Amino acid sequence: MEQRLRVGVIASTHGIRGEVKVFPLTEDVNRFRDLKKVYLESGGEQTPLEVGSVKFFKQFAILKFKGIEDINEVEKYKGCYLLVDRKDAIPLEKDEYYIADMIGMDVYAEDGKKIGILEDVMKTGANDVYVVRPETGSQILIPAIRQCILNVDVEGNRMDVHLLEGLV
Repeated sequence: MEQRLRVGVIASTHGIRGEVKVFPLTEDVNRFRDLKKVYLESGGEQTPLEVGSVKFFKQFAILKFKGIEDINEVEKYKGCYLLVDRKDAIPLEKDEYYIADMIGMDVYAEDGKKIGILEDVMKTGANDVYVVRPETGSQILIPAIRQCILNVDVEGNRMDVHLLEGLV
């Protein structure tokens, strides 16, 4: 399991004083209010940064990091991810999972036959859609709804699904 989870991606700079616009990768953008420390993922490195202030603009969180006072210091971080330690992540509700824990899961049909590997999770608004890559053939899109997702076992790295007619 990943020890750090992605919570946002730096979309652009904001102003000239070193602030950044962060596109949230979390369901609750207000979770940024409580952040004290994040890790900037850049070039394979994870650099700790202390959050100085947070405000919001449209769907973005605007973050200011302590010790960074100039646009030139943050411009190079456009497109970089912000991570938090797992212990600082928002607690999950029943039947909720961190995407990082699901990617790479083996996906099985009700009959026990392996369908493929969970490759991605698409956010569609109404419900998530799981992108499964079979060993042969094209990807399978499975809606993350109770009728389709029978069981998710993060520890066992396994998901059991019911394939509705027309999905394959």
